[in-house]
Amino acid sequence: MKNIVLIGFMGVGKGSIAREVVKKSKYISLDTDDLIESMENRSVRKIFEEEGEEYFRELEANISIWLQKSVQNTLISTGGGFYKVKNLKKIGTIVFLDSPFEEILKRIQEHPNAEKKLSKRPLLCDLDKAKELYELRRPSYLALADVVIDVTNKSAQECAKELLTKVKKHA
Repeated sequence: MKNIVLIGFMGVGKGSIAREVVKKSKYISLDTDDLIESMENRSVRKIFEEEGEEYFRELEANISIWLQKSVQNTLISTGGGFYKVKNLKKIGTIVFLDSPFEEILKRIQEHPNAEKKLSKRPLLCDLDKAKELYELRRPSYLALADVVIDVTNKSAQECAKELLTKVKKHA
């Protein structure tokens, strides 16, 4: 069992799907944004506001080195821009959770904690820029992925089951 690294655009459901994978497997789960918030003792939003995106990306790079050297048999949920770390492929099997931008937005807006979910994501404040960012990132996500899961109109449970099946076949 090696690590599984979930990549995909913010709000696609990485955290929800990770929780379901943990229920159905022997994996434990880590979230890179949670690790950074713990390390910095402040939210991702605060880090962006106070230090900027470049500083945040440096924190992601530091976390990626630690993950590669110290973490095994773990499902790792990443922030939307984590795919840019240089050692991504060395951390584990890369699983891209794919969905059209409009579906991701709809999913966030329909969530019971929609306001909180949106406020946690500084790069979703301007929807036109967010869509541009999505269109810029998606080809990179696809190019890096060992496994692609289309999450559109699927429950987290369905996605987790598909993920575990595809990762097993990929191994």
